[in-house]
Amino acid sequence: MKPVTKISMATLCLSGEMRNRLEAIARAGFEGVEIFVDDLQSSGLSPRAVGDRCRELGLTVVALQPFRDAEALPPALHRKMLDDANRQFDALADLGGDFLLACSNTREDASSDPLRAAETLNDLAMLAAEREMRVGYEALAWGRHVFDYRDAWEIVRQVDHTALSLVLDSYHVLARELELDTLATIPGDSIGLVQLADSPWPRGQDLQSLSRHRRAFPGDGELPLERFLAALNRTGYAGPLSLEIFSDSLSVMPTGMAALQGKHALESLLASKDRRMEK
Repeated sequence: MKPVTKISMATLCLSGEMRNRLEAIARAGFEGVEIFVDDLQSSGLSPRAVGDRCRELGLTVVALQPFRDAEALPPALHRKMLDDANRQFDALADLGGDFLLACSNTREDASSDPLRAAETLNDLAMLAAEREMRVGYEALAWGRHVFDYRDAWEIVRQVDHTALSLVLDSYHVLARELELDTLATIPGDSIGLVQLADSPWPRGQDLQSLSRHRRAFPGDGELPLERFLAALNRTGYAGPLSLEIFSDSLSVMPTGMAALQGKHALESLLASKDRRMEK
């Protein structure tokens, strides 16, 4: 794999106040941070204040996330979605970032037509381009119609807009036991962000509940993350690798300890991958 430009951690991985989370992420040696919208809203801080603190700490804001239910909505809700996106782009500008992570729709009134999904995401991509922003599209494992990275990739290909890319999350790919050969064929420059998370073996479990409460740092679960990274290596991807760990146990762990454990786990995973490639 080409050297990644950033190793990152999402604020949702950690407990505590926003400033403490950012400081812990920086002290642990991460170069970037994903700002979780819920954390931002509950922090009492303005996006500009958070962005200023990130810059003081030398952290790049690699993403603002999640932007929920972005695609395939009925016309009136689609117009509202674009208005909501504009407000998120305002926040992104104040944060000093340019990448909004959009998750696949979970609403019952979302269309199942992939052409409608592409049409609506094209509108979002055009809006992003007007704002000098970018959008990444991620298939949630429990998405209403798009729950497979291969379907998300086909929609991104259909849109074919430079402001729209694919987001790959190891949990959403591996928890569904999806094949990785297709992933290996995706051009690296069409992937905007890669998120990493481990978990207990998901078969027979509710994937959303498991994701929300029992994700784990790489190596602390049972997902085949090395196989995921091997497939990713074949794409030529050279963008950020980010830890996104929803975990009840991390929510009560001291902030600095959790950040350091995450950094060690990520470094161990990457070192293991490199050793396997050398064989």
